[in-house]
Amino acid sequence: MVEIKNITEKSPVDGTGIRRGDFLISINGNEINDVLDYMYYSAEDFVRIKFMRGEEFFETDITKNEYDDLGLEFETFLMDEKKSCRNRCIFCFIDQMPPDMRETLYFKDDDARLSFLQGNYVTLTNLDDSDIDRIVKMKFNINVSVHTTNPDLRVKMMRNKFAGEKLKYIYRLAENKIDMNCQIVCCPDVNDGEELVRTLSDLEKIAESITSIAVVPVGVTKYREKLYPIKIFTKQSAGETIDIIESFQEKFLEKTGSRTVFPSDEFFLISGREIPLADYYEDYPQYENGVGMLRSLTDEFEDALDLAEWNGRKRQVSIATGCGVYPIIGELAKRACGKFSGLECKVYSIVNDFFGHTITVTGLITGRDLVAQLKGKELGEELLISEAMLKRDEKIFLDDVPLDDAERELSVKIRVVRNDGYELLDGILGS
Repeated sequence: MVEIKNITEKSPVDGTGIRRGDFLISINGNEINDVLDYMYYSAEDFVRIKFMRGEEFFETDITKNEYDDLGLEFETFLMDEKKSCRNRCIFCFIDQMPPDMRETLYFKDDDARLSFLQGNYVTLTNLDDSDIDRIVKMKFNINVSVHTTNPDLRVKMMRNKFAGEKLKYIYRLAENKIDMNCQIVCCPDVNDGEELVRTLSDLEKIAESITSIAVVPVGVTKYREKLYPIKIFTKQSAGETIDIIESFQEKFLEKTGSRTVFPSDEFFLISGREIPLADYYEDYPQYENGVGMLRSLTDEFEDALDLAEWNGRKRQVSIATGCGVYPIIGELAKRACGKFSGLECKVYSIVNDFFGHTITVTGLITGRDLVAQLKGKELGEELLISEAMLKRDEKIFLDDVPLDDAERELSVKIRVVRNDGYELLDGILGS
C-alpha cells in the first residue's frame, strides 16, 4: 500500500476518480509495494486498480497503450526508502571519505531496484529468497558486485557473515537465465592472483548468464586510519592482473563468442601498457565502470579532428585533468595544436591533495584543489573540465565548491565537457 501524492495531468488515470492522498493497493490483483511492482504490473494495456480512501476501498478499470505509465506520482521514485548497505567492506570508498562533507555522500546504497532502474551494482546481501523469486518472475537483468566467489574470503572482504552464502543467488539467477553484469573490486594480496583466477573460473561456468565482468583496482585515499590495511597496485601487479584477465578472455570467447571480462582503464595506466584498440572492448558493456573510456575518447577525438575546420584565429585554452590520464589528454591537445595554427592548449595535471596522492582519477578532483593549483596559471580564454568532477545535474564540485566560485577565483570561464571526443575538441576550438 503506497500513498498517491499526485496525478499527472492528461495521463490514463486522470479523470478516473483517483485522487491525491488515496492509497494504491493493487494492480490487476497484485499487491503494490514499490516501483518495480508498479512498473511491472501496470505495463498491460488493461489494468484494474484497487485503491483506498479513508477506510473505503474502490476499484477502477483503465485501458491504455501497453507500457504507458499510468500517471500516478508518489513521495519518492522508489515509492519507499532506498535500501542501505549492510556490509562493511574492507575496500569501501565511502569509509575513506574525509569528515564534514555533505550528508548524501556518506549514504551507502545496496538496492536491487536501482540495479535494474539505474545500473547500480548490488552485493545481494540485502536480498532473500522472495526477492530472487521476484527478479526471476519479472525477468529483469541485474548488476552484481561479486568481488570473489570464495565464500570465506567474501565474508572477510565484506565483513558480513551472510556474504558468502548469498553467492548461491548468483547461480540461482543463472539457472533461471537472468543476465548479470558483474563487478570485481580487486585488492592486491586479497582477491587478486589465484583468488581472481578462482572467481573468474567460477563465473566462466555460468558464462551464458554473464553479460560482462569489469575488474577495477581498489581506490585508496589518505583517510584510512583504523581501517583494514589495503595496498595499491604497482606497475608489476597491475600487469599481472591484466594477464590473468586476458587469459580468461580467450576462454569466454571460445564459450560465448565474447571476451566478457575486461580490466578497467586504470590497470593499463598503472602498468604503463598501451590502451587496447576499440575491437578489444566489443560494444563497451562496462563503459560506466571505466572500461574502454579512454579508447572511446581517443577514437572520437581523432574522428572529430579529421572532420574539424578552423578559421585560423588565435585561441588559448586550458584543460584540467587527473594525473592518471594526463599523458593521454596532453597528447590529444598536442595533436589539435599541431593541426591548427594559432591554437594553443595547455593541459594541467591536478594532484589530489584532498583525498591523497594515490587518487589519480579526474572524477575525484575537488574545487579547492582545482583552484589552489591553477590560481595564477595561464589558463587562456576558457578552462575545460570533465563533467565527472561535478555533482550530477548540478554545478557544484565534490567538496561543495560551486562552479561559479571556482570561475571567480581563477578569473576564467570554465567549460564543462562530457567524456566525449567530439565535445572535447569542440571545447578546445571554442565551437
